Amino acid sequence: MKVSRTWLQKYFDVELPSVAELADALTFHAFEIEESTEDMLDVKVLPDRAAYALSHRGIAQEISAILNLPLKEDPLRTKLPESKKSEKLSVSIQDERCTRYIGARIEGVKVGPSPEWLKLALESVGQRSINNVVDATNYVMLNVGQPLHAFDANLLSGSSVGVRGAKEGEKITTLSGDDYTLPSGTLIIVDGEDAPVGIAGIKGGKKALVSEATTDLVLESANFDGSSVRKSAQTLKLFTDASMRFQNRVAPELAAYGMRDLIALVQELAGGTLEGVIDEYPKKEAEPVTVSFTVGTINGKLGADFSKEEIEGVLNRLGLSYVQEGSAFTVTSAWERRDLILPEDFVEEIGRVLGYERVPATELPPTESAPDLARYRGIERVKDMLTERGFTEISTPSFAAKGDILLSNPLQSEKPYLRSDLAGNMQDALARAVFSAPRVLGPVPDVRLFELGTVFQKDGERLSLAIGYAPVGGKKQKVLEEIAFEAGMFLGLSLSPSDSVLEIPLGEIDLEKLGEGYEPRNVALQKYREFSLYPFAIRDVAVWTPSGTEESEVVAVILKEAGEHVARIDLFDRFEKEGRISYAFRLVFESFTKTLSDEELVPAMERVTSALNGKDGWQVR
Repeated sequence: MKVSRTWLQKYFDVELPSVAELADALTFHAFEIEESTEDMLDVKVLPDRAAYALSHRGIAQEISAILNLPLKEDPLRTKLPESKKSEKLSVSIQDERCTRYIGARIEGVKVGPSPEWLKLALESVGQRSINNVVDATNYVMLNVGQPLHAFDANLLSGSSVGVRGAKEGEKITTLSGDDYTLPSGTLIIVDGEDAPVGIAGIKGGKKALVSEATTDLVLESANFDGSSVRKSAQTLKLFTDASMRFQNRVAPELAAYGMRDLIALVQELAGGTLEGVIDEYPKKEAEPVTVSFTVGTINGKLGADFSKEEIEGVLNRLGLSYVQEGSAFTVTSAWERRDLILPEDFVEEIGRVLGYERVPATELPPTESAPDLARYRGIERVKDMLTERGFTEISTPSFAAKGDILLSNPLQSEKPYLRSDLAGNMQDALARAVFSAPRVLGPVPDVRLFELGTVFQKDGERLSLAIGYAPVGGKKQKVLEEIAFEAGMFLGLSLSPSDSVLEIPLGEIDLEKLGEGYEPRNVALQKYREFSLYPFAIRDVAVWTPSGTEESEVVAVILKEAGEHVARIDLFDRFEKEGRISYAFRLVFESFTKTLSDEELVPAMERVTSALNGKDGWQVR
């Protein structure tokens, strides 16, 4: 959110500090500053505060509280005027995702260039001037945070405006001239003939574009469901200042203040007579939230020693109404502050405004007794037993395609459950490891993995151990059967592995007893080897050589001719027959800058083949 110091100054009688000092104050008490110039601050407003802070008024309120500078006037605390109901305009809300819609009709306007002060104000925060009416909608939005729109009333068919979900295949041309086919259900604004004239909360349509020929206006100040606006913006890949504000759930009450300011500014800049206003607010929100806390709550959470008077001062500076009894406060949250709903929210507000530097650094108190590490030692003993046998520990996500517990808001739609076992993720990990083994592993003929983690079942959480085995080259060994026998003896269980994964429930194992007196091994970390982000390629070559030929001799010839992209050469087969030795090698090629093509690999393998065949008594087979 770009804000102008000159613009902010309109909220204060006293001279504001420099941009650099304002940046420091906001950084240490409210928001990060991403960029600043002589008159502009680019404030990084996070979603929890965006409902009120994506506006000059919101930033001015923060500066007022942080620097204890009273606001000259707060536009959200002044009384709203009563307006005559429009006789020429009607509003129809056909979708509950529109929580409020205010329409106003102004007649006899003169659309033209904006005055210099308005152009400079918009340019100071990176906006382009269009005309006095459109500039008025943008100025009020940037000032108080309410997205607004203006239609040419004479280009709207009929005398009504409606809000509904789009039909399958419905199309619209936006103000910028871009054509969009709207996904079914997209929230749109329609005119009296049910034709789309805007994408709700995102962008207006070209049909009712305001131009210098416009004489009558229909103004819009509405409130739309934030999730719906965000989904539509992402689907259409159409992100605007309006969509950014709506997706952060501005309060429906703000629509009335935005309309008040827009009507006043349009009449100031373009003249005209207000014919009337329509305010459709089907389901008003509940009463303002009240939150109770004490001085002890604040200081106990922060570890501070703030006084009752200091806490009162912060609440006053934030413009919050409250009732105080002794050290207890009951605060009524301001309607635009949708982030203040818990006592902990006020702990944060008071702490940040007064300054976290006032919270003293204090050492943690000593624990009464040393923690019982027996269970930890037992788990480490199980891990050490497996690593000693060549297994590598992995950690996989706790989500799965199927399970006992369905998540209400999954991170991945294809994995909406909490895992009820480790076996499924282990199977996936084995498949990926087998594919990547030529690059990561040496000439090891198999992949050995294990995971020790929590699974989530109907009757609660459980600790489980999964052991996985998969061959990479050569014949499959009875590794899993052997480890099942050893682990069973180790843990006192009778275990029967499946084809490639053995899962062991550890809930019934006495891990504390297993860990008594055990000291975990200190495993030295191997040197990190950088890997390529591009796919590797594999080529095999087998060659007959005279008896007595060493493997290293063949490898040397291959390395000399294979080129710079060969990353590994692994022997995967060797046998002797009729006085000759056959060697079979797997060559792994990779590049750190691109995906290798056949045009690069075929010549390399031709050079290798030619060099091997050129040796006396050698023959590629």
